[in-house]
Amino acid sequence: MFIPKANRVAIYESLCKEGIMLAEKDFKVQHEQLKSIPNVQVIKTMQSLTSRGIVKEQYNWRHYYWCVTNEGVDFLRQYLHLPPEVVPATFMPRARAPHTRPRARSSDAKPRGEDEDRAAYRHGPPGANNTDKKGDIGPGSGQFHFRGGFGRGKPA
Repeated sequence: MFIPKANRVAIYESLCKEGIMLAEKDFKVQHEQLKSIPNVQVIKTMQSLTSRGIVKEQYNWRHYYWCVTNEGVDFLRQYLHLPPEVVPATFMPRARAPHTRPRARSSDAKPRGEDEDRAAYRHGPPGANNTDKKGDIGPGSGQFHFRGGFGRGKPA
């Protein structure tokens, strides 16, 4: 398929800038990011780059996803005549939020264990009469009552 050089350069520049490319498998529409280029030209250009090992292709739910490889970055720099300092956005580390340190506990407060947390919950909020909330719930906490005659008829 013949693809004009201006379209091919625009596709390569977008790939070099972002590091990834996305295209829906619909040959009749224009590309979402590159509005002036038909989607079929983007797909065919990227398939050509995939066969040369410049990008990795992933297809899922009628969408193509391409990610540039290390060799692809070198190829794009050489083709577009870019300096070695230019790297795609996917190769740059993300700016992380400043890490906040956990608060230090006072020296007299000891850490509570899991059992103490449960016991505090079961006894209700402070200021209540501190009775056990439903402490008799669960297996083995109540009396077992057998009521015969259910299921197989009444015994004779």
